Amino acid sequence: MDREDAQPLALALASTIRHDGAGGVADDLADVAGLREWMGEQDELGAPDATEELRAEVVRIREAVRALFARAVSPAPPSPADAHRLLPVGEALARLNAAAAPEPVVPELSWPADGTPSVHLSAVHPGTDPGVRLVAQLARAAADFLAGPQRARLRACTAPRCVRYYVQTHGRQEWCRASCGNRARVARHARRQRERTAGGQAGTGGGQAGAGGKGIAASGGRTTSSS
Repeated sequence: MDREDAQPLALALASTIRHDGAGGVADDLADVAGLREWMGEQDELGAPDATEELRAEVVRIREAVRALFARAVSPAPPSPADAHRLLPVGEALARLNAAAAPEPVVPELSWPADGTPSVHLSAVHPGTDPGVRLVAQLARAAADFLAGPQRARLRACTAPRCVRYYVQTHGRQEWCRASCGNRARVARHARRQRERTAGGQAGTGGGQAGAGGKGIAASGGRTTSSS
């Protein structure tokens, strides 16, 4: 699967909807095998059994995340993959909050002798079902991302056929990755070439029409003089 490395977990989840390389849209969570592979690639997640029930719950969280990502990038256009079927914002918020609720967590400070302090969240009730814990973790990750500083730099890639969201690493970044930038430049160049060609043809056509009109007038003048 084609993914950027070191993405925030919420962005990695949203990016399981992606361009398929052939003009369409691929869903990396379309089946249980896809969910299993994706979970295995996320270092932050545990490894519960991948089931159809869990897959459906993760997809529900993704729908909420992508709806809220669309709000975050507004008034710019959202990803075209699901722009026509986004959840209402209130429903997306309620879905995330409900998913996070079954696993209450508390912050714990750790400070190894040879390292720096860090805080991680620990479950109040460690016996929570692993699937419920994973869905709650995804919901919390989305909440942290959307309430954090990266939200202001979230963008929907505008390259042809791309449907990804990405976080800008610098102010002039227009696309999610270099390959999208290349594709956008090629498309832009082709569009300009078509516009030049169309403009040239229009100008040539107008010139020919004008020349034809002059010829008729001249012919008419010669006919008059000869008579």
